[in-house]
Amino acid sequence: MALMRVDFYSDVLGLSTSMTVILPQRTASQIGMAGAAPAGDPPVLYLLHGLTDDDTIWLRRTSIERYVAALGLAVVMPQAGRSFYRDEEHGNRYWTFLTEELPATCHDFFRLSRRREDTYVAGLSMGGYGAVKWALRHPDRFAAAASLSGALNVATRRHHPTRPVDADVWHTVFGERPVTGTDDDTVALLDRYDADGPALYVACGTDDFLYEDNLRFVDVARERGVPLTVDFSPGDHDWAYWDAKIQDVLAWLPLRERPAA
Repeated sequence: MALMRVDFYSDVLGLSTSMTVILPQRTASQIGMAGAAPAGDPPVLYLLHGLTDDDTIWLRRTSIERYVAALGLAVVMPQAGRSFYRDEEHGNRYWTFLTEELPATCHDFFRLSRRREDTYVAGLSMGGYGAVKWALRHPDRFAAAASLSGALNVATRRHHPTRPVDADVWHTVFGERPVTGTDDDTVALLDRYDADGPALYVACGTDDFLYEDNLRFVDVARERGVPLTVDFSPGDHDWAYWDAKIQDVLAWLPLRERPAA
């Protein structure tokens, strides 16, 4: 694998930002880890961080580089602050950055597949919410989307009785506008899903404070006839859970070709 921390300027954000990128590399003599790469442009997974983290966190808290080495899969991990992957009401345009500028910049910098069937998105917590929102709003771009412990019923988080989003963060991101029924409401976005939509994967630990939010999302998805893979099992809102579940996500991704072991 080739591992890069990319510092670059964003016209959309009007500032310098960063992303951590893993690119596949075919290796024959590396001890302890196989390396594989497809014959053509590699598929890409956009992997999103949570509320208190940054673009380095997946690399620091999991073995994501090792997990993808044999898959021939590129991984792009962008930085998005505490934005909930939204064009903030009183801040910056992180949704536009994520969905428009970031993919274009990655394709300028790297050799990546542009095929929908080779493009995936996943994330944890705030990033799980961002991944599902991106896939549901732009289903033509993704073959699959996965949420780990995602804030999938975010409209309820502002005044949640035990774990509300910090009031200053909420005001910066959402302002005073209601979220329910908008393009930022992942539950409402399920109404747009059709048979050609991306495959969806939802995992959440049964001890997680977001478990009820995930149950709500899954219940509505099933009411709407939206197919999805669900993994509700013991676990909390922590890296032990996410390190294990990202491996399940990688095994679930509908990669067109998986290099031979």
